[in-house]
Amino acid sequence: MDRPYISLVIPAYNEVQRIAQTVGEAKSFFEQREHSYEIIVAADGDDGTREKVTEMARADSTLQVTGSAARRGKGYGVRQGVLRARGRVIGFSDADNKTPIDDLDRLEPWLREGYEVVIGSRALRDSRIERRQPLYRQWGSKVFALFLHTTVGLHDIVDSQCGFKFFQRAAALDLFERQRIDGYMFDVEILYLAKRAGYRIAQVPIRWRDDGDSRFGVREALQDAWDVLRIRYWALRVGYNAASASHRDSSSY
Repeated sequence: MDRPYISLVIPAYNEVQRIAQTVGEAKSFFEQREHSYEIIVAADGDDGTREKVTEMARADSTLQVTGSAARRGKGYGVRQGVLRARGRVIGFSDADNKTPIDDLDRLEPWLREGYEVVIGSRALRDSRIERRQPLYRQWGSKVFALFLHTTVGLHDIVDSQCGFKFFQRAAALDLFERQRIDGYMFDVEILYLAKRAGYRIAQVPIRWRDDGDSRFGVREALQDAWDVLRIRYWALRVGYNAASASHRDSSSY
């Protein structure tokens, strides 16, 4: 089977009300640009999201679904999707469409130039925030950034957590085969591994809009802090597998 140009992984935890629209917008975008593609929805939860996508996939060979009723984490879901993806470019985008899929047009020139990792950023001069987070979340993000840079580094990454990231295939497989964090801090881990491997990272301004999701609380914040400390520990004491992508499928843009 021919390899599609792009694989899009959509992590979706209890997103039954929005998932059909998100998938539909991605399909329209790819088809308008005549990209060959596949969409992999990583659907954990028990609200019917996984079942809805399964039903959609019966009539759509470009669509797949993974996941279970248990909440295993965004990092886990994205990792499972990436490792089964076949595209020359592999990326992920949030199910709630905080960043519209057509902003991929802004990232693609960097992929064509051969950058291995191209990430959307909400913190650049030309980024456009259409609907901001509540003030307490904004302050929390500033505190998190200080903690992150002090603990792990990544001083030149101004926005590690935007859920709009794309990779050349070989880099994606290399990074996600070594990535361990199952929760939200998988982004930090991936970027740390990418910097350590010497991959070129492009940060691109995107549009972004807060969706008012209140599922993130104190418990999640504490877990995130613990996971950042785990990344630091693995980096300094245990060590990550130093394998590079050179011996894997080297297909790229």
